[in-house]
Amino acid sequence: MKKLNLQLFTFIILLFIFKVSVAQQAPNTLSAKEKKEGWHLLFDGKHTDQWVGANMSTFPTKPNGWVVKDGTLTILSSGGSEAQNAGDIITKEQFSAFELAFDFKMTRGANSGVKYFVTLAENTNGSAIGLEYQILDDDVHPDAKLGRDGDRKLASLYDLIPANKPASTIRPIGEWNTGKIIVYPDNRVEHYLNGVKVLEYVRKSQQYRNLVKISKYKVWKDFGEADKGHILLQDHGCEVSYRNIKIKTL
Repeated sequence: MKKLNLQLFTFIILLFIFKVSVAQQAPNTLSAKEKKEGWHLLFDGKHTDQWVGANMSTFPTKPNGWVVKDGTLTILSSGGSEAQNAGDIITKEQFSAFELAFDFKMTRGANSGVKYFVTLAENTNGSAIGLEYQILDDDVHPDAKLGRDGDRKLASLYDLIPANKPASTIRPIGEWNTGKIIVYPDNRVEHYLNGVKVLEYVRKSQQYRNLVKISKYKVWKDFGEADKGHILLQDHGCEVSYRNIKIKTL
């Protein structure tokens, strides 16, 4: 009995140490397990060498735009206009099937987004076109009341599919949330918020195309159906911070 109790005590201690080590993993780093699984960082907390401005060959350096500080990549507030100050930034690399994870922190009334399958083929004057994981302060920003059935709220597939998220899933303004987008090789797509799956759909399916036909994207031929594209962080004129941006090819 004493031996069994000692084994149980040892197990509990080891479990506690493991949980503490996971919780204390430094931001913008990969664990040995993640490296083995094929994850790589898109932002290391210091450098933006994997990003450029949309329709630019370099990273935007406009004052009061994108700022790297204290391990975060922040787009500063510029009045709420879409891509009119520093502009969106995109990854230099393009991706097809992948798992993308990112932390984001909003200020009150914030609006931004993480877009994927961005090709820049549309040549827009505003934000570049792509499938969008919406980042929004649902309680304050007016965009939350637009669209259909809440499909412009936090973690939704913007203007297409609303996120099914309990209120308990959302962390308060000023705290870090974790988003995840998984695109499988068979075109299944899932959005997650703080570990909870909030929506799923199939790219290129008839159901998906029917949704596009009644959205703002109906003017773009084959919207969201590119075989590969850039990841984009949106400048919507509101202060939003990002960190722990990492991706794994599937």
